[in-house]
Amino acid sequence: MSITAVILAKNEEKLISRCIKSIDFCDEIIIIDDFSSDKTKSIAENFSVKVFQRALNHNFSKQRNFGLEKASSDWIIYIDTDEVVSDGLKKEIKNILIEDNNLTSYRLFRRDYFWGREMRYGETAEARNNGIIRLVKKGKNRWFGNVHEKYITNDRIGRLNGFINHYPHQTINEFVSSVNFYSTLRAKELLKDGKTTNVLQLIFYPLGKFIYNYFLKLGFLDGPAGFVYCFMMSFHSFLVRAKLLQHTLYD
Repeated sequence: MSITAVILAKNEEKLISRCIKSIDFCDEIIIIDDFSSDKTKSIAENFSVKVFQRALNHNFSKQRNFGLEKASSDWIIYIDTDEVVSDGLKKEIKNILIEDNNLTSYRLFRRDYFWGREMRYGETAEARNNGIIRLVKKGKNRWFGNVHEKYITNDRIGRLNGFINHYPHQTINEFVSSVNFYSTLRAKELLKDGKTTNVLQLIFYPLGKFIYNYFLKLGFLDGPAGFVYCFMMSFHSFLVRAKLLQHTLYD
């Protein structure tokens, strides 16, 4: 059986080459470019890939499902531009492609690297310890949700042991930009779903999230990087609710 890699991209000229090189084992590579203003598209076209330009329009699920439709292989692996497929995971994926089983999706473990160290605790621990669905069989199920999208299936889900290595927002400037972008999308999604918030949630939800990730999920064991990561993700929660409250009161 064959496999297609689907990558969503937007102004990722610094990362796109490394990402593509890590999935050279795939039979087909599809880049869905959200009309990048940098050299992302031209760099990608230097490789043997297919590039489709399509506006995100604040909906990641539609982008991923578009890739699902364009893929010509039996299986699809979804990789982000700031991710790299490890050699161990490559071997596992190659092996399952020749196996005969009834599984239609697999969870892949993901380990995050921030400020030059591997993050083992806090919010990143979920993907590291339980994995995320990224390897799926074509024609079975689809993605849902505008942001923090999920692949929904009622079938039994397999799990591989190899890792996707994740290198997100390596500087504070990149982290703040990312948090601002995703919090806007999330606030709009909540508003569309009829959700509301208040000042008490604005105060206590981010605080509770920080305490949960930094203390209860042992984020402090990741050192200074762990503190910054937990703080920034709590700030994301604050911005989501602040923007939702602004839309609710003044739009």
